[in-house]
Amino acid sequence: QVQLVESGGGLAQAGGSLRLSCTPSGRTVSSYIMAWFRQAPGKEREFVARINPRLLHTNYADSVKGRFTISRDIAKNTVFLQLNSLKPEDTAVYYCAAGNTISQSQSAYAYWGQGIQVTVSS
Repeated sequence: QVQLVESGGGLAQAGGSLRLSCTPSGRTVSSYIMAWFRQAPGKEREFVARINPRLLHTNYADSVKGRFTISRDIAKNTVFLQLNSLKPEDTAVYYCAAGNTISQSQSAYAYWGQGIQVTVSS
């Protein structure tokens, strides 16, 4: 069983930045396709970004492209999501996920973190 431990997040002003971290327990970040999803109040969970740690290939939702960056640090065994130029509509609970298939679909990811709140004030 893989547990994903998330940290970071919190409150930021519009235009500000935050960084989220995700560390899988018992496995290395290079073992999985790692992704971030988010769920805003009253909305469905949506794909944000993913990274294939072996090839460093990344993919982003159009709504965050150019503002968010997903990366990984092998030495720290951690995947990061850097959130820049934040907007109030980025307010959501952000979830780290791990899977074995390159996909934007939630169903492709078997392991999930507990979620972490990001709130952006205008």
